[in-house]
Amino acid sequence: MPTPHNTTQNHILAAFPSAEYERLLPHLELIPMPLGEVLYESGGRLQHVYFPTTSIVSLQFVLEDGASAEIAVVGNEGILGISLFMGGDTTPSRALVRSAGYGYRLKAQLLQQEFGRAGPVMRLLLRYTQALITQMTQTAVCNRHHSVEQQLCRALLLSLDRLSTDSLVMTQELIAGMLGVRREGVTEAAGNLQRAGLIRYSRGRIDVLDRPGLEKAVCECYAVVKAEFERLLSDIPRSD
Repeated sequence: MPTPHNTTQNHILAAFPSAEYERLLPHLELIPMPLGEVLYESGGRLQHVYFPTTSIVSLQFVLEDGASAEIAVVGNEGILGISLFMGGDTTPSRALVRSAGYGYRLKAQLLQQEFGRAGPVMRLLLRYTQALITQMTQTAVCNRHHSVEQQLCRALLLSLDRLSTDSLVMTQELIAGMLGVRREGVTEAAGNLQRAGLIRYSRGRIDVLDRPGLEKAVCECYAVVKAEFERLLSDIPRSD
């Protein structure tokens, strides 16, 4: 039987105090997030914030020539649309669904009003934002200094942390866009991990066979990001 949808599958929503949660609950809309859907484009005015539950969204910076690279991922641990409560209505990044699933959306104005109360929701969202900035910063360092293979390990582990499965739908084109590398580089990196017995990769599907092995093969960037999320958000409820 499929797991029923529930707002508390998103860790941020699960951490809202009762009064704030009850105030927003009637306005939370469950929506499907299909693979490849663009939730917002660079420079577009944000009308909603999103709380993924069973999906993962890639935040990507897109260049003038159409090339892109992932700067962060958001799943059931977080929220999309932080620029709304950080002082702006737009963002220079694109939000692209890279693992299909569901999530909840909320009208931007309602979250801005809640943030403006300067209560526990504001403090929670600011802590999450600090953790997300750490992920963005570490991703930039990783993309500059570490191999495509290490970057792929990091991307896989970040995905596993946000899903309840060891199987991921990730085409070569999608991975190349995430990492900002050529498809040939993705083919070589995935092949190396497969030969090492860490993953099985075929037809846009990656099955992780040896997570401890991936954690040994990844660079330190994954651990830095994970530790910062735990430090800042260790008191947030976790749902299975």
